[in-house]
Amino acid sequence: MRASRLVSVLLLLQTRGRMTAQQLADELEVSVRTVYRDMESLAAAGVPLYGDPGHDGGYRLVDGYRTRLTGLTGEEAEALSLAGLPGPAADLGLGTVLAAAQLKLRAALPDELRDRTGEIRQRFHLDTSGWYAETDPTPHLAAVTDAVWRQHRIRIRYRRWKAPQEVTRTLEAYGLVLKSGRWYLVAGREEQVRTYRISQILWIQVLQDCFERPPGFDLAAHWQSYLAEFDARRHQGDALVRLSPRILKQLPDLVEPAVARAAQNSAGPPGPDGRVQVVIPTESVDHAVGMLLRLGSEAEVVAPTELRARMAQTIAALADTYRHPPSAV
Repeated sequence: MRASRLVSVLLLLQTRGRMTAQQLADELEVSVRTVYRDMESLAAAGVPLYGDPGHDGGYRLVDGYRTRLTGLTGEEAEALSLAGLPGPAADLGLGTVLAAAQLKLRAALPDELRDRTGEIRQRFHLDTSGWYAETDPTPHLAAVTDAVWRQHRIRIRYRRWKAPQEVTRTLEAYGLVLKSGRWYLVAGREEQVRTYRISQILWIQVLQDCFERPPGFDLAAHWQSYLAEFDARRHQGDALVRLSPRILKQLPDLVEPAVARAAQNSAGPPGPDGRVQVVIPTESVDHAVGMLLRLGSEAEVVAPTELRARMAQTIAALADTYRHPPSAV
């Protein structure tokens, strides 16, 4: 445990430069006294580090000193070999950088770990794209990425689903998110944080003026909050539906995860015919009809009345269509 912590101290000082004993203690979740003892051990082992006293002081390594990654365990080396995503890295213009970094990592590893990382890459492949969907064209991703890195405002022409469909926006580009093979921009506008799909950007201009990121802004935490709010906002109603046990079990393959979870969590005891009554969140009657038709005759809408009537009308129209021979072309 202590050897692992000493390696962590070295890597922190190597990557961040000067750090105080308190900063190191907070990062490693140990006491300041433990940090002092670790520094004495590293100095005794010949590591060229020194400490500056005073308010602006701290520990740092002698300029130019670098440590090799010989402290990696086999499991850590395997995990790092899976960390690179060639597709997304290439999208961001970092494909060659990633390849070079992987070469350096493998060169720094002992022979036995180098062999294990090579074997891992032959046995596992990471694909971030979703099924039944083509990758979005993102001709403006490189420009957005540049604005994110340099904290420059951007002006975009954006296509959205509601009228007016094409709008012009000036944004502060906070960060990029890759979800199911699609890139999204998280940006500030009019003191609000909003989300834009990169493929819907029709035109972009990276402006010269910079912006300051909101203090304490956490991109990952914001994204999780955004997803939860998105589901709550679009699911405005509920449908009471009776499902066969087979369809209830297959729901995760037939509807989106949030809908399947809600239905399975609300499932009551089986009725005399074996069917189970569940509550399914819905966006609208039109959307619900399309979703519930996928479940076939093993699903029956109980309520609301409007949705049950629309299901009956749609099914009757389908039956009428297929009751007659197909029309001649």
